Amino acid sequence: MPPGTDSMARRHEVIADIIAGQAVGSQAQLGRLLAERGIRVTQSCISRDLSVIGAVKRGRAYSVASSDISEGDRQTLATYVRGLANAGPNLAIVRTATGAAQRIALFLDRCGWPEIVATVAGDDTIFVATRNRDEQRVLLARLRREMAPVSS
Repeated sequence: MPPGTDSMARRHEVIADIIAGQAVGSQAQLGRLLAERGIRVTQSCISRDLSVIGAVKRGRAYSVASSDISEGDRQTLATYVRGLANAGPNLAIVRTATGAAQRIALFLDRCGWPEIVATVAGDDTIFVATRNRDEQRVLLARLRREMAPVSS
């Protein structure tokens, strides 16, 4: 594991716990709350961390979309999804193995993630519409997180 990976993962956990437990309206406020827990980081580090964990500011506070997909769904994503990209401010592109786009699009339609407005699937490509760039970032971060190998 690269140096600092454990502390980074721990910091991401703490940030998610803070956001889940109270309304956090700014990165400066989050920095103060982290400092109270003995974690001192820069604003740019907080910004990167928020992006990595898929946090987005909704209204006046940050929120982190929960992950409630099964291990089987997670394996399906990891097996068939070949790449992720953005296209403009509210369209995400999901590249899949040949013939898998319909299956993955159906999963995305049914999973109930609030950032997904609609999907259109071809043979190996899915267009996923989101309302705005922030929700697009949340979606892409969530997909990357869900496809990441789980370490034991």
